[in-house]
Amino acid sequence: MNSLALLLICIAIFIVAYVTYGAFLAKKFGIEPKRKTPAHTLRDDVDYCPTNSKVLLGHHFSSIAGAGPITGPIQAAIFGWLPVLLWIIIGSIFIGGVHDFGSLVASVRHDGKTIGEVIKVNIGEKGKKLFNIFGWVTIVLVVAAFTDICASTFAFDPAIPENLMGAQAGTASMLFIILAVVFGFSVYKKGAKLSVASVIGIVLLLFCIYIGYIFPIIKLSKLGWQILLLIYIFLASTLPVWLLLQPRDYLCSFLLYGIIIGALLGIVIKRPAMELAAFNGFNMGGKTLFPFLFVTVACGAISGFHSLVSSSTTSKQIDKEEPDAKLIGYGSMLIEGIVAVIALIAVGYVTKAEGTPAVIFANGVANFMSGFGIPQQVGIVFVTLCFSAFALTSLDTATRIGRYILQELCEGKGGKKNIISKNMYISTGITVLSSFGLILYGYNKIWPIFGSANQLLAALALLAITAWLTKSGKKALVTIIPMVLMFIVTLAALGLLIKDYIFSSTPNYILGIIALILLILAIVLIIEAYNTLVRNKNSKKNVNKTILK
Repeated sequence: MNSLALLLICIAIFIVAYVTYGAFLAKKFGIEPKRKTPAHTLRDDVDYCPTNSKVLLGHHFSSIAGAGPITGPIQAAIFGWLPVLLWIIIGSIFIGGVHDFGSLVASVRHDGKTIGEVIKVNIGEKGKKLFNIFGWVTIVLVVAAFTDICASTFAFDPAIPENLMGAQAGTASMLFIILAVVFGFSVYKKGAKLSVASVIGIVLLLFCIYIGYIFPIIKLSKLGWQILLLIYIFLASTLPVWLLLQPRDYLCSFLLYGIIIGALLGIVIKRPAMELAAFNGFNMGGKTLFPFLFVTVACGAISGFHSLVSSSTTSKQIDKEEPDAKLIGYGSMLIEGIVAVIALIAVGYVTKAEGTPAVIFANGVANFMSGFGIPQQVGIVFVTLCFSAFALTSLDTATRIGRYILQELCEGKGGKKNIISKNMYISTGITVLSSFGLILYGYNKIWPIFGSANQLLAALALLAITAWLTKSGKKALVTIIPMVLMFIVTLAALGLLIKDYIFSSTPNYILGIIALILLILAIVLIIEAYNTLVRNKNSKKNVNKTILK
């Protein structure tokens, strides 16, 4: 099939979905234009900070996208491009978009607190504790996986001195971090006009990439990069959100938009055919289409990590519920769906794509962009640099979220603080060091359990949104159906992973135990939520009977 027609059809579907289903969800969630958001009522300019919707869209989109919608679809393409494409479209519109939008609104209605707090209010304290444990373990997996991906991309091998791509990407990324700090300080403390600062910032961002390409001076091993990245994410988690995290993600979003536009133009010009088979079979590489297609695609269709971004950083910065919540919560997921489709086309136009997802994506998109005059090698370096920047946005946001969750988790009764819950440096340090312990496994081994845990986290977030809607007296069918589907998929995947990790001829007991703990936590939380919802339903019936009498 011609990839241009494929891409245009998908874009058209997503636009229609945003206008129609997005408006339907906004009505279901009870969006109120005049309601004050936590960014105003709890403003502290460290975590809570009213933010221009364009800036926040960039931060949110960059944070949720990262490397996920690129890595997932490329790995899942072993089943063929058609099942992956169908899951991206259906998942983004009816499951992932609902999950992201609902998480954002639910958090805004609970003072910008995490989904764990939403569960506490609507299900109970025990449910919050269980969810936060689950969420924090998932974050540790996210940080470990993306740190390894970034370090692998940046690493320089002295045995192959002519290969400077890693050093180029790493040097440009470090310059980019300095630029982000200057941008944030200029806009928020010096009053620089956003439009002017954005234009200058984009030009300087491209200059950072150029300098990194010409003078790749940072030549570290993979271990060296792992240590440097852990130091960076510690700082990103503890510095004011306007100084580093938000401006970096905002500027990075333009790279992502640039990749989308560049790939689209290249596909329009070259019109590559999908050489990959539409369907390869139900059992590929020892993995079955159900459930592993749905957990491997991950961020390209739905991701539990998105609910943590929506309810941990974005909800604390949203200026107005309307139109910001729909644009950021629902729109970002649909844009991410487009990125996932482009990644699928990148791997689908050749039948023997080899290398890591980053390499496959870079080669594919660079090939497309060569259609309008960009040399293939220059395009590969540029896309690789962009890929590493995407991964870093998820990495630094995830660390900050891990800090929020751990602080909430360690609070005593009545919100009583202890040394972990009140000290962001200690809570960040625990999160970072825990992730470092898993990094040694490499992202290839971590990704399957990350994908399963991530999607199960999405099911639990949908459970929290369902409980909130139900308690608010609203019908929750739009969240119940996706929730049930994701529970079926992810519980099955975790069960199979536990079997592979613990009972195979080459067991991996640490990852197997983590998978088992996640499975038990999820089942206990499901039971707790079910009992709470049944009790609430029965109490309402009793109240109604009393009124009738």
